Amino acid sequence: QTCALPISASVLLKKAAGLSKGSPTPNSEKVGKVSRKQLEEIAEAKMADLNASDMDQAVKIIEGSARSMGIEVI
Repeated sequence: QTCALPISASVLLKKAAGLSKGSPTPNSEKVGKVSRKQLEEIAEAKMADLNASDMDQAVKIIEGSARSMGIEVI
């Protein structure tokens, strides 16, 4: 039997921003942009895996992941 692994938030963020990889220096070099709506869609897909009690907290977790990859949230 094969076990399907859940897709990580970073993979979903890269797909949403159209990137192949994150920024090597995320604080100074931004490599892409995602919208709040895209973050909400990713948070909804990952809600079961996130340690969040509501959607707003889940979006903030995904937003933090995006920032740490050098992706700007617009």
